[in-house]
Amino acid sequence: MKPISLTGIKPTGKPHIGNYLGMYRPALDLMQKYQGMYFVADYHALTTMHDPATLRDLVYEVAASWLALGLDPDEAIFFRQSDIPEIPEFTWILSCFTSKGLLNRAHAYKAAVDENLTLGRDPDEGINAGLYNYPVLMAADILLYGSDVVPVGLDQKQHIEITRDIAEAFNRTYGDVLIVPEGIIQESVMKVPGIDGQKMSKSYNNTIPIFAPEKEVRKQVMRIVTDSKRPEDPKDTQDNTLFTLLSFFAPPDRLEEIRQLYLHGGAAYGELKKELAGLILTYFADARDRYADLMADKAYIDDVLATGARKARQMGQPYLAAVRKATGID
Repeated sequence: MKPISLTGIKPTGKPHIGNYLGMYRPALDLMQKYQGMYFVADYHALTTMHDPATLRDLVYEVAASWLALGLDPDEAIFFRQSDIPEIPEFTWILSCFTSKGLLNRAHAYKAAVDENLTLGRDPDEGINAGLYNYPVLMAADILLYGSDVVPVGLDQKQHIEITRDIAEAFNRTYGDVLIVPEGIIQESVMKVPGIDGQKMSKSYNNTIPIFAPEKEVRKQVMRIVTDSKRPEDPKDTQDNTLFTLLSFFAPPDRLEEIRQLYLHGGAAYGELKKELAGLILTYFADARDRYADLMADKAYIDDVLATGARKARQMGQPYLAAVRKATGID
């Protein structure tokens, strides 16, 4: 049996090209060497998403995105997190081997506390226990199936480190029960810039969506922030948002032509933005058609996720049984 690669994504908004380059594509590429497990992390979304209708819609959007972008449910195990009842039980067990200090240092919790302090509020105002315990739930997602590797972005590296710490703490007590996973970070796509030059993120409202109407995609691309240099002026390609995004989609020969225009003059930002929009729309054309068909057949998505959940539970139940036996609660 192939080693296991596990990837999850929260249903908190429409997928954008940063998601694709930093997570979808690297995770799907791993299918060549690993048994891929992919899940829609709806439990994770509950830390911020409290509208049930919106959450259901977002689950379908994320599931349709995976399938449209190339996930084969006959080869991969694809499921919804909340369809795995073993996860909450495993999360509780792992929480008993997780130091509070470890969770205090988690990036998401620290960022929320820092924001409160900056605004002169109580450090924990508006922070729910779900956000605080988020890394333990993530550890349960990973460890339940004996995952060997977890592809993550650079900003998620800490979660893998916390998962490893939790697994090692459990194993120090009970022996080598849990597999300690490795994180895989794709160096070339660690940071995909958004239209404002910051990391592309829904929270910054700086994304280029994959499955939005063509007009919206073009509009977002044309909003990419550039400097005030004239077309004939030489320009630096380093840390240039527009050039970086072109580098992900332009063919190598064309990218070299654009590089020379940057270095020696002739790069007109407006025209290059139009070119980038066309490249993105062409690259995702088949996926966009497939996505529309899937969103019109949600019963199919439900069936795929249910089938995947059955497979995932078959893989996870022996690990949970071993954990229960080790702890003495079997």
